[in-house]
Amino acid sequence: MASDMEKLIGPRVPADELKAHRARYLTLTLIFAAAAILLVISMFLPYWSLTLHAPQYPQGLTVTAYVNHLEGDVSEIDGLNHYIGMRKLDEAAQFEKQVSLYGIIGVALLMLAAVFVHNGWAALLVLPALGLPVFFILDLQFWLANFGQNLDPTAPLSSSVKPFVPPALGTGKIAQFLTEAVPEIGLWLAIVASGLILVGLYFHRRAYKPLADAQKQAARAVSAAAQPASDRS
Repeated sequence: MASDMEKLIGPRVPADELKAHRARYLTLTLIFAAAAILLVISMFLPYWSLTLHAPQYPQGLTVTAYVNHLEGDVSEIDGLNHYIGMRKLDEAAQFEKQVSLYGIIGVALLMLAAVFVHNGWAALLVLPALGLPVFFILDLQFWLANFGQNLDPTAPLSSSVKPFVPPALGTGKIAQFLTEAVPEIGLWLAIVASGLILVGLYFHRRAYKPLADAQKQAARAVSAAAQPASDRS
């Protein structure tokens, strides 16, 4: 049973090896734990914001996106968007907003589980957390494009605005409006967590690959010793 478990989650660290190189294994654990904590903290912080500059709003209108809701001048921007036929902002990414908190917690737990997996499966466990910032931006860009490309043709100013794709990051221009989209602290924390994961994967390989190689060599030696002499000749 123990052998089957080791095949699944990798070799266990011998007590003498752990005692001799405790800092090596502790560093790995702390890196993955820190990344998981950053992701959990990011859930409560804004991930992205967009400022709309319009002639009638010289100070600009800003909407701030958290992983599960929007804040800021949402109703004012919805009012402007109504005239060009764009749907209300809260209609975007409804499924993502509903599952985001549970999803991020699950991703963080997978990262902590990776500490106890001492083979290549650990990389698969941390992959969702590693790709979270990229997924957020790609999903955001999808919804911006979806809204900008599917304008209501019956809107009052529909004839004066052609379908468009607002950029998820950077500056965009829509008729006489200017948009500025920037990442916020929550997304930056997720990016830092991704960087920590890459560092953690380096330490993971450094710590456990020698043990895995030794385990494979021992298995081959046992297999060779178990073969009849006629088979070995």
